[in-house]
Amino acid sequence: MTAPALHGSCLCGGVRYQVEQLDMPIQHCHCHTCRKAHAAAFASTAGVLRQHFRWLQGQELLNRYESSPGKLRYFCRVCGSQLLAERPVHPHVILRVATLDDAPAQRPNAHIWCRHDVAWLMYADVPAYAEWQLPASTK
Repeated sequence: MTAPALHGSCLCGGVRYQVEQLDMPIQHCHCHTCRKAHAAAFASTAGVLRQHFRWLQGQELLNRYESSPGKLRYFCRVCGSQLLAERPVHPHVILRVATLDDAPAQRPNAHIWCRHDVAWLMYADVPAYAEWQLPASTK
């Protein structure tokens, strides 16, 4: 039995897409360009074969940026959400997993480009809260 398609969108909802499946593992990329492009310590990505990806609406809202030679990053020009990247010579696109509206069945299998990690990134001994909460030390 085939898993149902996954749907995704940008922050403002102007751009929407569908993927039949994730064809490559989810990985957290810590490279310098992903950190800068996403304004985050890492970006969660997964490869999707081109035949398994399609835009549903809002393609006219997409802009692209060549972040490194041959690599194009696509983002919504209204809200700035990065949705995917591609190298046109490859058979797949690189989906930004955090833009999925549906939860994929698979879980991340690796952190990559960790030699680019920022010094302040911590994985353990950091409190976690279900929602935003002002830490006790600043109340």
